[in-house]
Amino acid sequence: MGNMQKCGVVGVGFVGACCAYTLAVSGLFSEIVLVDVNRQKAESEAADINHGVSFAKPCHVGAGDYSDLSGCGLVILAAGANQRPGETRVALLGRNRTILSAVVGQVVQAARDAVLLVVSNPVDVLTCMAQRLSGLPAGRVIGSGTVLDTARLKYLLGQRLGVDGRNVHAFIIGEHGDSELAVWSSANISGVDLDDYCRITGIDDPAAVLRGIYESVRGAAYPIIEGKGATYYGIAMAVRRIAEAIVRDERSVLPVSSLITGHYGVDGVCLGVPSIVGRGGVQAVLDIPLAPEELAQLQRSARKMRALIDEVDR
Repeated sequence: MGNMQKCGVVGVGFVGACCAYTLAVSGLFSEIVLVDVNRQKAESEAADINHGVSFAKPCHVGAGDYSDLSGCGLVILAAGANQRPGETRVALLGRNRTILSAVVGQVVQAARDAVLLVVSNPVDVLTCMAQRLSGLPAGRVIGSGTVLDTARLKYLLGQRLGVDGRNVHAFIIGEHGDSELAVWSSANISGVDLDDYCRITGIDDPAAVLRGIYESVRGAAYPIIEGKGATYYGIAMAVRRIAEAIVRDERSVLPVSSLITGHYGVDGVCLGVPSIVGRGGVQAVLDIPLAPEELAQLQRSARKMRALIDEVDR
């Protein structure tokens, strides 16, 4: 097991830099190493964060090469290409696989005992590729999955129902993307069935309200990207939450993405599903109860991921 007080971040664009900042002020790490093909960018991001660490717990942030990741207990993979105008998703995946192949090999060579946390998009397919490229056990190569989507769901439900979103117990699962689904069948507000809670609060047509919230969650990134170019604060906070579970060995249940082998009738792809996350990454994938239509949706999402992987492999 690597040193859980040392973390690496590979790729310091908007997402990687925000992840580095949230992790630096989290108090989880004493050292964070930033690696980027643009060394000057990594050095500048490190300097900017270091100038404020006296307001947080001691943490040294430095720019480095892959060899400087040696001993890391956790490495965040945020490197990847952005989609070009008119570029197909498969073409983008092909470019990102090339980038990932170069990155993962060097990360594993330097930090073989680390947990790899993939944040680059499309995260589920890239997590699957990273696991294959690394040769590491499946539980030690995980993606951010639908942790952020689930947080969005809790926030929007809480806003609509007039309750603290932390008291909303519900999941978005499947692909971090258009085929994701909300698990309404087991959703509740601190133990009160969601449909019952909707009636208590005077909502006459819960199905329509919940459908609207789901659609808002599924499309949440698009208006943000249109307005400011990219999403990065929310995912950075999601990465911090996942890192907490790993570093503190919390055994928390989070819908991270990891290789699914037999759960929900799915095999050989990575999807965001509730999993026990602690020291070493994913310790177990949970088979939570799903309504028949929810299970069918999840399996459709898995088939979509499989088709993308197969097309890129060709």
